[in-house]
Amino acid sequence: MFDRLPPLQTLRAFESAGRLLSMTLAAEELHLTHGAVSRQVKSLEEDLGVALFRRLTRRIELTEEGAEFLVVVTRQLAELTKEAERLRARKHGSRLTVSTGVSFAVKWLTPRLHRLMARFPEFDIHLDVTDLDVDLTGGRVDVAIRYGMGRYPNAVCERIMEEAMTPVCSPEYRSRLQGLGTVADLARGTLLHEVPMTENWQEWFAAAGYDGWRGGRLLSFSHGSMAIEAAIRGEGVALGRSALTMDDISAGRLVALFPEIRLKAERGYDLVYAAGAQASPKISAIRDWLADEISAFLAGAKSGG
Repeated sequence: MFDRLPPLQTLRAFESAGRLLSMTLAAEELHLTHGAVSRQVKSLEEDLGVALFRRLTRRIELTEEGAEFLVVVTRQLAELTKEAERLRARKHGSRLTVSTGVSFAVKWLTPRLHRLMARFPEFDIHLDVTDLDVDLTGGRVDVAIRYGMGRYPNAVCERIMEEAMTPVCSPEYRSRLQGLGTVADLARGTLLHEVPMTENWQEWFAAAGYDGWRGGRLLSFSHGSMAIEAAIRGEGVALGRSALTMDDISAGRLVALFPEIRLKAERGYDLVYAAGAQASPKISAIRDWLADEISAFLAGAKSGG
């Protein structure tokens, strides 16, 4: 019955190239080479016995037959995708997998997960902690919370929280350095730094109007949560990101130095999920819960915790 059906990979290549009207963009979307996409489309044309594209000097156009076939292929692939997602949901329907970075998981998300579980008891919550990009289309991860510039190809991205940076240290460290009452006093201390951050101490001192800092004593960490934990232990002053430090400030483990001098972070937190999943009950649940948690968190920050 299906012995004359073209191979699925040729249909996917044709659909992508036809929708984007570009072999290059189709190759990027499918994570293939330009040549591989071109060969698959050519194979499909040979199998059907018709030209699906007109290949011009710098672009491609659908032929009349190609445009007609694209409508059918798009509809059928959409139906297959929808049915596959339905079957996956039957297997993993009660599991909500949230992927997020190390620092945000440790300092913000994990202490609040019990409220997500209480609010949505129908879901089994699984936290996938990684700073690497994850596949949001395979069904293993439902949603990701990422710290970045808001650019995530082939995914829906919603900015959920911005950040600012300010120096923080333990009360004991501040006392040991005679109160750290001036920016010059701070410049003579041990400064803790998160390596990947674009924002740095040089920019903070510039924002403070102080030009006497020449590098000082710096202790660098790969993750912001590590720098903050070092500050809590009294090892120095961290340039702390607000989302990662407010709970510790509220609990008295950290104090904010010069809180009026805040360096706006270049990046922010985004809720990222697969295209077409906006109406998913899982996405709705995590979106609504995060909106309430972040609203309460920011209100606490404005009131001083």
